[in-house]
Amino acid sequence: MSNKSLGFKELIAIAIGGMVGGGIFTILGISVSIVGFLAPFAIALGGIIAFFAAYSYVQLGVYYKDEGATYAFYKRTYSDSHMAASFIGWYTVFGYISTLSLYAYTFSSYGISGFEFANNEIIRKAVAIAIVWLFALINLWSVRGMGRIEDLMVYTKLLILLIISVALIYYGKTDFHTFTQMFIKDFEQSSAMNIVIVASVTFVAYEGFQLVINAVNEMEDPEKNIPKAIYTAVILVALIYFIIALGAVMAIPVEDLIKNKEYALASGAADIMGHWGRDLVIVGAVLATSSAISGTMFGSSRQMARIADDGYLPAILTIRREQIPTYAITAMAATASLLILSGGLRLILEFGSITFLLVSLLMAVANFKIRKQTRSSTFLTLLSILGLLVGAALILYYEFHTKPDQLFFIVGIYAILSIGAWGYAKVQKVV
Repeated sequence: MSNKSLGFKELIAIAIGGMVGGGIFTILGISVSIVGFLAPFAIALGGIIAFFAAYSYVQLGVYYKDEGATYAFYKRTYSDSHMAASFIGWYTVFGYISTLSLYAYTFSSYGISGFEFANNEIIRKAVAIAIVWLFALINLWSVRGMGRIEDLMVYTKLLILLIISVALIYYGKTDFHTFTQMFIKDFEQSSAMNIVIVASVTFVAYEGFQLVINAVNEMEDPEKNIPKAIYTAVILVALIYFIIALGAVMAIPVEDLIKNKEYALASGAADIMGHWGRDLVIVGAVLATSSAISGTMFGSSRQMARIADDGYLPAILTIRREQIPTYAITAMAATASLLILSGGLRLILEFGSITFLLVSLLMAVANFKIRKQTRSSTFLTLLSILGLLVGAALILYYEFHTKPDQLFFIVGIYAILSIGAWGYAKVQKVV
């Protein structure tokens, strides 16, 4: 009998759990405001960009079999550069911390939405911090225990989201004939660039599939399960997002989707199905964010420990108990808590989305460099580089033209992280 704790079912749960978090509840309003009834198709197109990213991750993951994933792949491909390893390590870890913080904040927003103190910022942040530490304790407890809890949350939330989507389509005020007319109208008025911009902006909702690779030391048959779990998860999530977005635009007025933002699904379900519809959306949101917190905590803590192993983060983060990186998990929870307290999480989310798009581009470039060793298709690798490069350029273009102050804030975060990464790279070079 295998001594590995995670099989295909658990790996799928980790990947989908990492992807289907708070993202789908925040991207609807932005997508509809840009391309209207084309939103479901533009969001699904984001899945193609995610597939570009997934290709290089899978090829590198099977070749290296290293739980450090993003960081380790780049470091081992460019083994002579301390600077490259340190920078990508710091950027990737903080990207995970930012998404972890947002998942927790979104969980809190929905979790206390039915209470009188729902708008109390102090209570909202306290609940967000509490949920981060709850899943930190679960991850510290047991890999197998985390996997089973992740299974339950992920598959339950998928069932709930499916029920919500079907109900919205069935009870929605817009029939397919009207939807088709509105689709054609928006298609004629929208530019191809706007559609690709939406696909790029929604990339953050697909971030998380690479968490599977962080579990390589605890999984059964990595050569088979890494590609199988990642590709299956990306396809399933793209389909899920398409159905949810389709149900939303058919049931909820466009102006409400734009106005209510992440609460649009809940308010729309309440208008159509009454309080039980709203409650079902809230339960789905709570489960979605919970599994995303758990999956992100699991994978990113192992990556943090791997980076610390190489001396680019404090050495204390390398300490493990039965392969569980206890201090890295604790550090992830503590830093995420500080981010929640500091506020401005929507800005940090944008930093996370840009970071993962750029990092995925670097992974594709690394895969191209060693494409013979990873047995990768030159055409597919170049196509991945082109797709991710266009996506990264367009999201920066969108940020510059719509939220220039936010873009400057993101540049500031990069500057701070760069100083830390530069310092550790210099120390390693001396050593």
